[in-house]
Amino acid sequence: HDYPSGLFVEKAGIEICLVGDSLGMVALGHQATNPLTMEEMLHHCRAVARGAKSPFLIGDMPFGSYETSPTDALRNAIRFIKEGNMEGVKIEGGVEMSETVKKITTTGIPVLGHVGLMPQRQSSLGGYRVQGKTAKK
Repeated sequence: HDYPSGLFVEKAGIEICLVGDSLGMVALGHQATNPLTMEEMLHHCRAVARGAKSPFLIGDMPFGSYETSPTDALRNAIRFIKEGNMEGVKIEGGVEMSETVKKITTTGIPVLGHVGLMPQRQSSLGGYRVQGKTAKK
């Protein structure tokens, strides 16, 4: 979530690093990940990127930055690459996000999917409950 952590990732030889939206809870004191803004995520992405030079860097797209439309998602994914110094993005969801993933990856931006525990949807799922435990659900 920050420059010192990025340095540790670099020195440890870790090959991939996610700058996660969990920073909203663990670093910024929010009760959930949803209040985190694009500007906050980009700020933290830049800090990690200054320390972690070798790993493949993935920025976690915050709630509201990709759900509105595939076009909005692409616009914000590009911001992660250009402004956040990331190499890919992460979004939550399953098959309902396929059009969004296609829109982003068609432009050459890798997308890391996230199923299972989906913190950005915790309110609608009845809390922090694991989802996607099987191939069907």
